[in-house]
Amino acid sequence: MITVWSPDGVGEVRAGDDLAAVVLTALERSDRRLADGEVLLVTSKVVSKAEGRARRSTREAELPGETERVVARRGPTQIVRTRLGLTMAAAGIDASNVAAGWVLLLPEDPDASARRLRTAVRDRTGVNIGVVVTDTAGRAWREGQTDIAIGAAGVRVLESFAGRTDAYGNPLAVTAPAVADELAAAAELGQGKLGSRPFAVVSGRADLVLPPGEDGPGARALVRAEGADLFGYGAREAVVRALRGDPADRAPFGSAAPAEELAEALLEVTGTPAESVAGGLRVAADGPAVAALAFAHGWEVAAFRAGLAVLRPVTP
Repeated sequence: MITVWSPDGVGEVRAGDDLAAVVLTALERSDRRLADGEVLLVTSKVVSKAEGRARRSTREAELPGETERVVARRGPTQIVRTRLGLTMAAAGIDASNVAAGWVLLLPEDPDASARRLRTAVRDRTGVNIGVVVTDTAGRAWREGQTDIAIGAAGVRVLESFAGRTDAYGNPLAVTAPAVADELAAAAELGQGKLGSRPFAVVSGRADLVLPPGEDGPGARALVRAEGADLFGYGAREAVVRALRGDPADRAPFGSAAPAEELAEALLEVTGTPAESVAGGLRVAADGPAVAALAFAHGWEVAAFRAGLAVLRPVTP
């Protein structure tokens, strides 16, 4: 059985506060003690407050410093890849639960924050727990938001079922539940958005908690590398980036596609079949459409000659 428990009565957390002491005090007031194998989940808001990440500023002013690149933009809304590798609206900069005119940036290193909290709890109680730092994020193709893990220590963040079979004997090839995200979502149900309960304890999954001294890879392991995500840009942004053809924009499009895939796209757009040549393709068409298609597939135009384009994959 899995249980989620979240204490009431947690006061305002301020810069410099001892977060472990705040957590343990809140638990003691509720006549609750942590036990080996439990997972403590803490919202990024209180971690950021304790670490002095509040700024008298605006989202717009702070966004450039937290952004690695813009993924998509719709009016004033920007979805960005942050310096932590997370893809979030406004880089996760929060203007709620802070005084007017202030914003909260995400923790500088949420995995390190989780490690420090885990160590402090063990030093003071002798209990071996896992720690997850959570934040709220939207999902592509889904309405609403849910909490995810942005920092973790002492917790398996992924389970792997690759190589196993289901009850019908079907092989499981790529099944890998993001259990740290599932823990974060479960904790949010117990905390609520307006309940002033920034901590939650999940029990019943001691199998996910690592032995003392083993912190694991952290939540950073849940972030896909540039080029490994099939949705590196928004729909409009992908068109613009491909037409612009700046080599600095290549990574989110991924590694070079097979020649057959590019040839199919060329035929669909230009109506002209491509033929194989040594190390590439040749198509009786040129212009920006061919160059953009090549760029989006990880290829480049090696030469334009009399209406013929010679295309070659870009070497990583």
